[in-house]
Amino acid sequence: METEISEQLLHPRKSVGGESEESIPQWRDQITARALAVSAMLGTLFCILFHKLNLTVGVVPSLNIAAGLLGFFFIKSWTEFASRMGLSAAPFTRQENTVIQTRVVACFGLAGNGGGSYLIAMDEKIYQLIGADYPGNRAADVKNLGLGWMIVFLIIISFLGLFSLVPLQKVMILDYKLAYPSGTATAMLINSFHTNSRAELAGKQVSCLGKCLSISLSWSCFKWFFNGIGDSCGFDHFPGLGLTLFKNTFYFDFSPTYVGCGLICPHIVNCSVLLGAIISWGFLWPFISEHAGDWYPADLGSNDFKGLYGYKVFIAISLTFGDGLYNLIKITRITVKEMFDEGSNTSNLPIITESLDGESSKIPMEQRKRDHIFLKDRMPFWFAASGYVGLVAISTVTIPMIFPPLRWYLVLCLYIIAPALAFCNSYGTGLTDYNLSSTYGTIGLFVIASLVGSNGGVIAGLAACGVMTSIVSTAADLMPDFKTGYLTSSSAKSMFASQLVGTAMGCVIAPLTFWLFWTAFDVSSPDGPYKAPNAVICREMAILASEGFSELRKNCLAMCLGFFVAALVINLLRDMTPKTVSQFIPIPIAMSIPFYIGAYFAIDMFVGTVILFFWERINEKDAEDYAKAVASGLICGDGI
Repeated sequence: METEISEQLLHPRKSVGGESEESIPQWRDQITARALAVSAMLGTLFCILFHKLNLTVGVVPSLNIAAGLLGFFFIKSWTEFASRMGLSAAPFTRQENTVIQTRVVACFGLAGNGGGSYLIAMDEKIYQLIGADYPGNRAADVKNLGLGWMIVFLIIISFLGLFSLVPLQKVMILDYKLAYPSGTATAMLINSFHTNSRAELAGKQVSCLGKCLSISLSWSCFKWFFNGIGDSCGFDHFPGLGLTLFKNTFYFDFSPTYVGCGLICPHIVNCSVLLGAIISWGFLWPFISEHAGDWYPADLGSNDFKGLYGYKVFIAISLTFGDGLYNLIKITRITVKEMFDEGSNTSNLPIITESLDGESSKIPMEQRKRDHIFLKDRMPFWFAASGYVGLVAISTVTIPMIFPPLRWYLVLCLYIIAPALAFCNSYGTGLTDYNLSSTYGTIGLFVIASLVGSNGGVIAGLAACGVMTSIVSTAADLMPDFKTGYLTSSSAKSMFASQLVGTAMGCVIAPLTFWLFWTAFDVSSPDGPYKAPNAVICREMAILASEGFSELRKNCLAMCLGFFVAALVINLLRDMTPKTVSQFIPIPIAMSIPFYIGAYFAIDMFVGTVILFFWERINEKDAEDYAKAVASGLICGDGI
């Protein structure tokens, strides 16, 4: 019988030859003082790295894998040192390694809020940079940054995302079997560190992962030497498909990360992403561009929301929200049914019918053990619900004290719709590994700024953007960590506790590290190294929104409605048609990702799925055994 994909790495044993399995420590034993110390140190390091990237290029890659790798390095170095000095040290387990990675990710994940573009956009520097003569840019809509209120604000909003999706961890990980490529790759990396090399297949998989990691790392370093300024030259912007397609972002950028994601994600996800790229960048955006000067002013910049950029963002949001809302309603219906019928079967839950981990009747014992470990320490629904309600009550009272234009009832409205958007974002992240929290933050910004109007709408919209971004981003970071914990046999309770501790650390560390940049450098200066490129865009968005949705360009609202309805119809077709047909119907939320970002990464992911397709045809067993090891190595090397 064929071996599950990378089963030895996903569920390593302590020994072979029929001997007993690895002893899984209790959830309290997975949380140690040394892990806390390493987490704080790495959290600070990654927060500094996050701010540097965010303030320079405005784009931050996934750092989950690097967090797991460095966590292993520091703890393993300590245990080796203690052993040589004759000191006793508790064994370093994969569960402790996972806890460190989870805590570090939770910590530096808040760097986007504890110094994010929406905060900088409030400051007087950005007001002056845009200019007092810019329509709608008022001196009254300024709130200068301060370390004290930033820390308080972060503490108020950062924990809500953790409680919003905890009840859905079983649905997302076990029922939907979402890939969460970074979480899966991180789990394989951690398990490879702790796998007994006497297991023949596991040893080969570790070797394969190591080789691919080295190749990916070397290739990424090689590419760096040929990078030009912006998109002027280099392998990242190589017009291999021709200059015409290159102008519409259709090019292969030689990214090991996205090729690896293509190897991990199901074929239908990769094909859906490519289809979305073809629809948007191949037809829709060129069509809208032809109407420049009629539908919107022709002399606007590429990131101006009053131009083509506005169409991209709002249409992508509509398609994503339609898919996410459909699945949220579907989950709610089935969950309510289960509450009244304990014997109901949830096998019809998964949208992705292809098992991402090879979980099938081939390995019922391994799956049952892993599921048992994951489910036995689940946080109860009442705990998550009461925690969310309590935090909402506190935030509703305190946020208006910091931002008076953002009234308490508007804050309450944000918290009512936030769980639905958090689910949409986490679901999309599970499919494509893309966290679109900034896109959902844009929803909060536009809705609140338009409701408040020109008198305070800019500050209210920017604050709402921070609230919404925090919730959906934290929720999206939570599920990949649960996926990592699931694949490393870590307790769900220890994972949630680590998220809480990491978030608490991030509420202090993220603003402090940002303050170092803010006070030491001229942040937002067009001539300086830290231009904060997204801050100006955020303020211009808020100004546009405060003038009302009537400012949306011609036909934009009609297109948004059309794509929203299309997402609902496609999902209905997926559920109503036979499996032999539905497996070829694209996934709307996967299609929406390139609408906003570009087509280049869709090319990379499609290359990955083509490689896997032919690999499976040539040698299906080898593909099952080594595909995820290869993918994880590619992602890890590029991530490092």
